[in-house]
Amino acid sequence: MNSSLKSTLHPANPHRDRYDFPALIKSSPILAEFVSKNKYGDESIDFFNPRAVIALNKALLKKFYHIDFWEIPEGYLCPPIPGRAEYIHQVAILLNANDPFHKNSTENEKVKCLDIGVGANCIYPIIGIQAYNWTFVGSDVDQEALIAAQKIIDNNTVLQGKVELRYQSKRKFILHGIIQKDEKFDLTICNPPFHSSSAEAKKEAIKKLSNLKKHQIKQPLLNFGGQPSEIWCDGGEEKFILKMIDESMSFKTSCRWFTTMVSKAAHLKNIYAALDKIPDVTHQTIQMETGNKVSRIVAWTYQN
Repeated sequence: MNSSLKSTLHPANPHRDRYDFPALIKSSPILAEFVSKNKYGDESIDFFNPRAVIALNKALLKKFYHIDFWEIPEGYLCPPIPGRAEYIHQVAILLNANDPFHKNSTENEKVKCLDIGVGANCIYPIIGIQAYNWTFVGSDVDQEALIAAQKIIDNNTVLQGKVELRYQSKRKFILHGIIQKDEKFDLTICNPPFHSSSAEAKKEAIKKLSNLKKHQIKQPLLNFGGQPSEIWCDGGEEKFILKMIDESMSFKTSCRWFTTMVSKAAHLKNIYAALDKIPDVTHQTIQMETGNKVSRIVAWTYQN
């Protein structure tokens, strides 16, 4: 195992070290065809190759989370697992459930989490179930994504009976129509659509790829970046989160902690302003650093 430590990650995150490719290949032999030495002489994969990244994810999910089947439809988001795991481990602190060695405790078994935008990959329930033995409700506006997620659940014994999927048929709502009357959640998690339009999403993808490749890219990797509902919505990330905050007022007693990822620091000002206007709300921000990416989780509660 490479001793290089991603010291900014939560101590319980199993992805703190660099990828151990021999161990991952042993876990999932199909990964071998994508692994080669990079210009620094280290084993790696081509992270611009969607098939290679999917193979890496399958190996990580098999080795660390005992997931035997994980397939996502072409064109759907293939998430970076270390960052998704970091979100789960960080919000576990809010519930005083951040000890993975006691994941089978009665308290953890009672934790119920709502994953807003569970996606075709079902990644947050996989990690939350295997790390802490939580149960999940996953919502999405995309029926095809839910079909793919259900297939993952049905083909992995460790997930069965732990995840319920719900279709959000009214796109103007986030929580309404999903949280049922008298239903109680300990936590909501969300990775909101980042961009405000399809054109903006494409432009930013081209810019990012061009910077990484160090030459001009004309087209993004459309079979890699995600479906429209996964990457953009009207008003983008900020408007989506403000809508979630507004709706959360109708569910004050339904959830202990509402949380969401915030990718852009510039959005925090208006998010804080919206939360500060609501009586009896406590909020906090958890900073996350995964690789070269800095993001943050905003969490708020109506309960003392």
